[in-house]
Amino acid sequence: MTSAAPALHRPDGTALRIAVVDDEQMLTDLLSMALRMEGWEVKTAASGYEALQLVRDFEPDALVLDIMMPDLDGMAVLHRLRQSGDDVPVLFLTAKDAVADRVAGLTAGGDDYVTKPFSLEEVVARLRGLMRRAGSAFADEAEPILRVADLSLNEDSHEVERAGTQIELTATEFELLRFLMRNPRRVVSKAQILDRVWNYDFGGRSSVVELYISYLRKKIDAGHPPLIHTVRGVGYMIKAPQ
Repeated sequence: MTSAAPALHRPDGTALRIAVVDDEQMLTDLLSMALRMEGWEVKTAASGYEALQLVRDFEPDALVLDIMMPDLDGMAVLHRLRQSGDDVPVLFLTAKDAVADRVAGLTAGGDDYVTKPFSLEEVVARLRGLMRRAGSAFADEAEPILRVADLSLNEDSHEVERAGTQIELTATEFELLRFLMRNPRRVVSKAQILDRVWNYDFGGRSSVVELYISYLRKKIDAGHPPLIHTVRGVGYMIKAPQ
């Protein structure tokens, strides 16, 4: 048996709307691709003033907002939105990682905070949780659990079990397994894994994917029928035993 993460949608069943604001074109392109794979409608802006206009016109369900921008920074954008009565959930993106910066962003009215570099899977997961908490997104299924055969992964609690036995994973191992389990019986390439699991600007080689696949196999498949399969020359796939 396999199941993907429950699809999220607006209360009326239409696609969720996400606005992405960052002056790095490569980053907005990658984020847009990842969010559209969730079935969400995405529009982007490259400056603070464009962001304010985009929020007014697009009326997004969530805003992914870079703090450091050339004209109006993310803090100022958020301040103007909150002053106007707009309570759109905001996920801050920034290269700053000091505790003071995190506190400042959240104190200003932001809802969550991700530091660059980050994995695309992390941003998707943060947005899913943020919109569900805000009441702007509803799922077709209540359980945030992915399953492949006797393997289960809880996206909210980060608990992983196989045949009733809990498995401890590192943060990277968890993200890799989640990506595989959200694409059951689908071959994903090493390049796709690097894009979705590692940092968007990760300059590593495909050997790091092979290494972490081996880590997962030791924890997930040891003593059980294998779930993680190599498709030579293409990539990897997770599927239930025949």
